[in-house]
Formats: sequence, structure tokens, C-alpha cells
Amino acid sequence: MLEITPTERFSSRVGNYSRFRPSYPVAVVDILKQQCALMPESIIADVGSGTGIFTRLLLESENRVYGVEPNQAMRKAGEEYLAGHPKFTSVAGTAENTTLPSASMDLITAAQAAHWFDRGKAIAEFRRILKPAGYLALVWNDRRTDASGFARDYESLLLEYGTDYAEVKRRDAASQEFFGDITHRKHVLPNFQEFEYAALEGRLLSSSYTPPSGHPSHEPMLRELRRIFDAHKQAETVLMEYDTNLYFGQLA
Repeated sequence: MLEITPTERFSSRVGNYSRFRPSYPVAVVDILKQQCALMPESIIADVGSGTGIFTRLLLESENRVYGVEPNQAMRKAGEEYLAGHPKFTSVAGTAENTTLPSASMDLITAAQAAHWFDRGKAIAEFRRILKPAGYLALVWNDRRTDASGFARDYESLLLEYGTDYAEVKRRDAASQEFFGDITHRKHVLPNFQEFEYAALEGRLLSSSYTPPSGHPSHEPMLRELRRIFDAHKQAETVLMEYDTNLYFGQLA
């Protein structure tokens, strides 16, 4: 089977990703204002901006934001989602080659994306486009895998049916050392989503490591998801809990 490159992994998942992936606590932006000198006049590059979920929070703080996204389908969805924001500019670029001018950005953000970057090349590019006092902020919604019976069963489902779930988990954990020996800070914020069954199925299928329709494991996976939902639902919903991990520092 041909390996899908990181920039193309979500091409077939765009609809579910846009509708069912979690947003981020507004407090993330408050921390960026307090700790990273984010001001209304600050210019931001949101790298790996995808369908615009995190980008929208930045735009709602009245900042000019360049959404850098290599995947054409994701980028188009982001452009449609953010069409009403005049301070948004869509950019076809990568973390390693943003195409943005040197020393032009006050802040670089990456939400749920840095585990796909080539760390060395990305840091070099970020240093190029950041202003001397600029900051880099990385954000992840990390699902709490042991928060409840539902969380444990959902994790077991992914371990059984995920096509390369273990590898993605490994990359995700490693990427949270992205700063390495660069001085940085971390904040952890609570986050959650509440799902009826159809939305839970959409959330599952938004993940690049779940077998798509037509794969031999697709239908068995959905039957197991339905069993898990029925076993844990309260008033026809289940709760998915996250830690929103925010890392930030200066690269100069």
C-alpha cells in the first residue's frame, strides 16, 4: 500500500474534520496576549491552519492572520469557513517553506499540526519569518484516554482498528518536545466535546488513522463504536475530554 504523505493525510477527511474536531479554549488567546505580547496590531502566521478551527480564534481577537496550509482540500475548506474575516489571508505553503517574507511575523502558531513538521527545517523557517522578539506557540488538544469508561473503551477501539494509530501517537508525543533546549513555557487547559452518536462517528472518521469506507475493518469498527456509545451514553450523549496543551517561547 502506498504511504500517504503527511500533507495529504486528511484530504479525504475534510468534511468530518471541519464539523467534528474540537475547537480550543478562548483562554489560549488570553495567555498569548499576557505571555507572548500578542496585541491587536500583531501579525500571525498560523502554520498547518487546516480548516481554520484555531485560526478563527486568532481572527476573533482582531489580528491579521496568514493561514499557511499545504493540503489543497483543507485549505479550500478553511478559506470557505473564514470567508467573512477580511484580516485572513490563505497561503499555500508548508512549515518548512511558508513563502512568507523574512522578519514579518510577530507570532507563529501551530494547532494540532507540529507532529507532521520536519523539526529542524521548520525551526529554521520560523526563525527566518519571525521578527526578533517574536514567539512560537504550539497547541494540541490531547484526548484524555483514561478519564472515564468511555475514554478507555474509545482508546481500545483505536488501538485495535487504527491503521497507524500507534505511530501517530508516538509522533504526537515526540513533537511536544519540539522546542528541545529552547526556553519555553507550558500551560494546560481543560476542554471537552459532547457527542450524540452521529457526531461521535464523524469525530472518529475525522482521524487519518481510522480505516475508511470500503476497508475490511471499517464496518466492524463502527459496530464497536456503536456498542461503546450505547454502553456509556447519558441522555443520548457521551463526553470526550481533552487537555489543551499550549507551549510557547521565543526562537531568537
